[in-house]
Amino acid sequence: MSQTFSFIDHGKGGGPECLQLAQRARVAPTGRQVEIQVAYAGINRPEVLQRAGAYPPPPGASPYLGLEVSGTISAVGPEVRDRKVGEQVCALTPGGGYAKYCLADERHCLPVPRGLDLRAAACVPENYFTVWTNVFERGALKPGETLLVHGGSSGIGLTAIQLAAAFGARVWTTVGNAAKAEACRAAGASETILYKDTDFAEAVRTLTDGKGVDVILDMVGGEYINRNVHSLALDGRLVQIAFLEGSKASIDAMPIMTKRLTFTGSTLRPRSDEDKGKIGAALVQQVWPLLEQGRCLPVIHAEFPLAEAARAHALMESSAHIGKIVLKVAP
Repeated sequence: MSQTFSFIDHGKGGGPECLQLAQRARVAPTGRQVEIQVAYAGINRPEVLQRAGAYPPPPGASPYLGLEVSGTISAVGPEVRDRKVGEQVCALTPGGGYAKYCLADERHCLPVPRGLDLRAAACVPENYFTVWTNVFERGALKPGETLLVHGGSSGIGLTAIQLAAAFGARVWTTVGNAAKAEACRAAGASETILYKDTDFAEAVRTLTDGKGVDVILDMVGGEYINRNVHSLALDGRLVQIAFLEGSKASIDAMPIMTKRLTFTGSTLRPRSDEDKGKIGAALVQQVWPLLEQGRCLPVIHAEFPLAEAARAHALMESSAHIGKIVLKVAP
């Protein structure tokens, strides 16, 4: 009889209440996959959208929820070269992380940074992969430049603030309230804009004497897109990573020409295993030393047991959290 494990089944989509514990047979790793006995799993906005039926997994990916985990490698596929059974890792997964066991490509399994426990390590992969490839690779943020982060108190927002500040950029952010502004300043933001009270584009014009910022990381979309374009400096870069307010907008594109702007963006999950492996290698080289110095650490807002994943999703949807939400899987 095959062994079984518990996981959260998103079903056909719906509210947090549609999450349910279920049983499935363990699947042996193939190729360069490893099986991880999961200790913790991070909660991420794409998983909430997938659960709601608004963000289907790409072809070939697991249909189950969970994009990042920490734990111990319990089995390896026949082509695995660099990982071994018994090794503790944090991993970017193709799905299925809300589970006692999950599969991941060995290239997406990173050593737990020295000084981090498994709880903190589970909160690293999705956000740090996303921020590194978008802010530093696509956005080409340089020391001395200014980065504007929308949604700075989210897990991705706080990661972007911390890493950008650590690499010598000035960081500004939009937030919803004073408590979130304080958390962003503690993470390294030099300016916080309360978007409910202030037009961020007007604030940027004032703060920069009309010059604009060099890079904008946006996960809002909608009517923010046009305001972002007008908030960028000469040779500025707008990097889009989500569309919480929709992907369609009416924009005045003239500044793209006159200011030589770049409008780019990416999604992480559909990228090839090789691409994600390269991002992981860059993180170990560039970011792991900071984490091991106790810098740029994930900010954890709340922990829930696996069986209470619905409560974790409800909290994320409320946007009341500051930083990461994590599920404890191992007893």
